[in-house]
Amino acid sequence: MVTAGKYIALEGSEGCGKSTQAAWLAADLDAVLTREQGGTHIGGLIRGILLDPANTALDHRSEALLNAADRAQHIAELIAPALAQGRHVVSDRSVYSTLAYQGYGRRLPLDDIRTINDWAVRGTWPDLAILIEVDTATLDERMRSRTKDRFERETKRFHDRVRKGFAQLAADEPERWVVIDGNATPAVVRRRIRTAVRKRLGI
Repeated sequence: MVTAGKYIALEGSEGCGKSTQAAWLAADLDAVLTREQGGTHIGGLIRGILLDPANTALDHRSEALLNAADRAQHIAELIAPALAQGRHVVSDRSVYSTLAYQGYGRRLPLDDIRTINDWAVRGTWPDLAILIEVDTATLDERMRSRTKDRFERETKRFHDRVRKGFAQLAADEPERWVVIDGNATPAVVRRRIRTAVRKRLGI
């Protein structure tokens, strides 16, 4: 009998370093590395719509539903099959990002966001969500030189709500989250994440 793999998501604000850390963690665990949005071909098409700065008329509810659609395809096509085969999966963002961005950031009803996304993911939520927290001054400095996508161009107030949303999500489910101080060097953050995964999931 194959033992199901573990599903780990790295979360945090734009510029926190989660994409780099997700790649390193996947390598350390010999896990499947993926991302949201865009972890599948169909998801990539949806990602293009969501991140295009030209799409200024995109309604907040449409945005939330597009994210859920990406997620449904991601779970069905990639994550669920990998877990069933006993592979661990490391994802750069997950369903929790929708709660933070469309729930807290866009101020859409959190209960509705949860219900829609729980249906989309067929109840497959991350076994562990890792929140990388970095001080706002450092985040601002890292983002300054980037070519910004549609979300990265949002207001400071929006991103403040998202950061607070992530912190609240982690506080509400401490058994499912671990918070990592991301202000250290990338190598130190990598070790902290690896230690946390070993303690929480035994892998």
